[in-house]
Amino acid sequence: MTQSRRSFLKQASLGVMGGLLAPHLFSCKGTNTASGSPLKNIGLQLFTLRDLLAKDPKEVLKNVSKLGYTHVETFGVDLANNSFWGLSIDDFKKVLNDNNLITHSGHYDMGKYLSKDHNDKENIEKYIEIAHNLGQEYVIAPVPPMDNLNKLDVAAYQYIAEQLNKAGEMAKKAGIKIGYHNHFWEFKEFGNGTKGLDIILAFTEPDLVCFELDLYWINKAGENPQTYFTKYPGRFPLWHVKDMDRQFSNPIEQNKFDPKTGKRDTLNFEEVMKTIRYTEVGSGSINFPNLASFANESGLKYAFIEQDDIYSDDKYASVKKSYDYMQKTFK
Repeated sequence: MTQSRRSFLKQASLGVMGGLLAPHLFSCKGTNTASGSPLKNIGLQLFTLRDLLAKDPKEVLKNVSKLGYTHVETFGVDLANNSFWGLSIDDFKKVLNDNNLITHSGHYDMGKYLSKDHNDKENIEKYIEIAHNLGQEYVIAPVPPMDNLNKLDVAAYQYIAEQLNKAGEMAKKAGIKIGYHNHFWEFKEFGNGTKGLDIILAFTEPDLVCFELDLYWINKAGENPQTYFTKYPGRFPLWHVKDMDRQFSNPIEQNKFDPKTGKRDTLNFEEVMKTIRYTEVGSGSINFPNLASFANESGLKYAFIEQDDIYSDDKYASVKKSYDYMQKTFK
C-alpha cells in the first residue's frame, strides 16, 4: 500500500530467476499450524495498524500474534532501504518467525507500472524477489494509477490488464501470482454495463493474474460480490474482510449521467470521502455469512481483516473484535 493510497484514504483524493534461486532467498515459513476455513483462519492486512507500525513494528507484530492472528498481509516495502518500517527484509522475516506469523500475500506499489503515462516504472522484479524471500504466494497491486482517478477510461484499464499480464509472466517463474485489489472506482460503467474491473478481468490471463476482492468497497460501489464470484469463478482467491458502518451504507453514486454533457458525472472525491466510515467486522451492514457461501466458487484461499481507519484509541481492541467475530462465526 502506498503513500498515495494513504493520502487518498485520509484526505479525500485518495535477472529475477537468478536472484530467486540464490540460497539466501529461499522462503522461510514459520511453524504455523492454524486450521479451519480461510475465514476462520483469518489474517490481518497490516495497513490497519500502520500508525503503530511506524513507531514500533516489532511490538505490533508481537501483539498481532498474541491476539490470535497467524498470518499477515504486508504493505509499504521501502525499496531504497530494502526494508519494512525500518526493519531489513531478513530482520522482518525473523520477527515474523519469532512470533509464529507467516505471510502469504503482500501489497506492492505498482501505480507507475500500471500507468501508460509514466516511463519510470516500479521494479516489479524486486517486488517478486522480496515476496519470494518472505514465502509469499501473491504480489498484489493495491491501487490503479492514482494521479487522476476520473481519467481512468477503457484504454487505461486495458493497459492495466496488459501490464498485470506481463508482471504475471515474471512472477510465474518464481511460483508467485500477481493480483489486483479493488476499491470503488473500478465499478464505474463504460457502456453496456461494462465496468473497469470487468475490463481487467476480461483482459488478464487467469493463470497469471488473480484478484483480491475488497468486500467493503464492492458493496460501497453498489455492486453484488456474489455476481462476480459467479461470473468469474476461481478468480478471487483473496478477500479483504472489511465492514461498513450502518449509518454510512448508502452506495457511492458514480454512474449518474450529467444531463448537460451526456457523460457520466465526474466524482468529487472530497465529497465521496464524507460518505465513508468503517467499523469492526460483524458490527456493520455487510452480511459475511451469506458471502461465505460463495467461498468455494470464488476460489477463496486466504482472507484478511482490514479496517482503513479505526476511530477508537485502542486499535488492538478493534482488530481483536473483528478477529473474535470471525472465530465465532466460521468453522
